[in-house]
Amino acid sequence: MSLSFNDLFSNDNFQSGVFPKTRYQGSKYKLTTWIADSLSTLEFDTVLDAFSGTSSVAYMFKAMGKSVIANDKMNFNYQIAKAFIENRSVTINEKDIDFVLKRDPAFSYKTFINDTFEGIYYLKDENLWLDIVTQNIHRVDNEYKRSLLFWALFQSCLSKRPYNLFHRNNLSVRTADVKRSFGNKATWDKPFDVHFLNFIKQANLAVFDNKKTNQAISNDVANLISDDIKSDLVYFDPPYVPQKGSLTMYMDFYHFLEGLTIYDDWGTKIDFHSKNNTMLKVKSPWEDRKLVSKEFFSCIEKFKDRKIAISYREDGIPSIDDIVVFLRSIGKCVDVKHVDYKYALSKKTDVREVLIVGV
Repeated sequence: MSLSFNDLFSNDNFQSGVFPKTRYQGSKYKLTTWIADSLSTLEFDTVLDAFSGTSSVAYMFKAMGKSVIANDKMNFNYQIAKAFIENRSVTINEKDIDFVLKRDPAFSYKTFINDTFEGIYYLKDENLWLDIVTQNIHRVDNEYKRSLLFWALFQSCLSKRPYNLFHRNNLSVRTADVKRSFGNKATWDKPFDVHFLNFIKQANLAVFDNKKTNQAISNDVANLISDDIKSDLVYFDPPYVPQKGSLTMYMDFYHFLEGLTIYDDWGTKIDFHSKNNTMLKVKSPWEDRKLVSKEFFSCIEKFKDRKIAISYREDGIPSIDDIVVFLRSIGKCVDVKHVDYKYALSKKTDVREVLIVGV
């Protein structure tokens, strides 16, 4: 199946082969056409997306006819890559929807979400709905159907959250009877099943086969063994570590979605001393200004025999100059491209998006 980029990221949500709009902070969804144009003269057949996140760039590569390996450490992102990158043709049918949305009288359901997150993110009836649907999704045998259903559930959960995040105990923002300058109360209050069915339709229409072998994997980039990854190009979109200001803690933002994918083990991962029952903190060099440069350069170096493309921002750590110097030190000819772009929720208006290419 051949797709043009105008078709691929069309405003028409119901066009076959269109990647659905995302609600994730830092997503490259709106930059895919620019990234594709910037890489159009680069010769490569296979690509590793080392931090695949929402899979919008991996999907772009898939639409370009490339063989794609999409990697992300977070399990919920792995499910997204499974649904749209590795999956060739499996979609959700009415029987699947009926199974997932109905309470099975023969199954003993837990009420973990309602018991653990009461009054934090959703209303009681919504928590109970999530408990049933999440457990039903885990009971679906086909891995691609399961991943598609999870994606629809993720999007439904984000749609009903202020800021599309889970970083605060702020259900009151939604329920308070006050005049609002942001958000959409109608969307927040729309029933979960209505959101879910809409996203199932979008998910089904995003599935396509590019006639290549594509794979979703879930690993820390530092643990990837380069000899096991067959790719001409490695694309990095690493966690954003700004030179100044607060760090972006992705797990704090999306821990609830991660928990949905590990429902039976969720309780063992939670910091019950936190105000909103977030995940227990795991130290990461990607969230440490003193360690991130060494970690990033180490990850790049293990793929020094490949072509390298890095999505970046002008005020990140390491600096663009440092990245360019490092790429040249491992024998790369480097090209740096810029585009003006402002991320949702970002207060910075003078920081440009950058694509660094080393061949």
